[in-house]
Amino acid sequence: MKLGFVSAILADQSLEQVFAFARDAGFTTVELMCWPVGRAERRYAGVTHLDAANLTPAEATRVRALAGAHGLSISGLGYYPNPLAADEREAAVYLEHLKKVISASAALGVNLVNTFVGRDPARPVADNWRVFDERWPAIIRHAESLGVRIAIENCPMFFSDDEWPGGKNLASSPALWRELFRRQPSAALGLNYDPSHLVWQMMDHVAPLREFADRIYHVHAKDVRIDRQRLNDVGILATPLEYHRPKLPGLGEIDWGRFCGELGDTGYSGPVCIEVEDRAYEATLAGRHAALRQSGNYLRNFISDNS
Repeated sequence: MKLGFVSAILADQSLEQVFAFARDAGFTTVELMCWPVGRAERRYAGVTHLDAANLTPAEATRVRALAGAHGLSISGLGYYPNPLAADEREAAVYLEHLKKVISASAALGVNLVNTFVGRDPARPVADNWRVFDERWPAIIRHAESLGVRIAIENCPMFFSDDEWPGGKNLASSPALWRELFRRQPSAALGLNYDPSHLVWQMMDHVAPLREFADRIYHVHAKDVRIDRQRLNDVGILATPLEYHRPKLPGLGEIDWGRFCGELGDTGYSGPVCIEVEDRAYEATLAGRHAALRQSGNYLRNFISDNS
């Protein structure tokens, strides 16, 4: 496996600085954020370490060379909007940029894009599937034509009142993954597997690894701490951040030895990228660097980077 991190937590650093830190901290891969240049729409969004919309052949060559000079690979290009947004004009903007990120991934030779399926939180699952069937086939065909795989993260995107009650990402559970792949069996479509989101939804985060082994294209390493006293007070129907907090690997509920052992047993040899969303470490750049170093040191107990 290749141990790396998601670049979103270093939003205030340039691509060169991100790569230099990754090298110095002993990482071998980085997931690069590719939001359109502009203002962030939400926390951890709006970060642009690669401008996919304006990637020229010369710039692609420069980025590949820069990564190589630092001894790094690019695990995937990350762009996490809501392609199933209720507003069709809004969704069209997301879909168009997603196509550009897919094209950029091919140009860089990365051939992997991490994203969300999306969801209209106000509509039931069945209605969202109908919209999925309308909007996603063209995206998948575009990826297939370029030899790019799309890895859907399993975050429900249900953390704030505007995301109530269904969240803004449909692909949040094994049952929904089965339906996703039934509707779109293309090998171009897979998962960016984050175990923490299964934990706070009260699901087994290890059992699906074997069933979906051939669909796991990328892994996010993030832990989660559940406040059981608070959960007993508000229940699982409360807004999820009322009873859980994202944490660094090793500081939450996940048994990383068990998880990484099972992941390895499935034959997975791809990227495992630390995703820092632990607010205890976010106040300063030094704190965020420390979070990545600490997480990397911890996960090296369980992951042998064979790159």
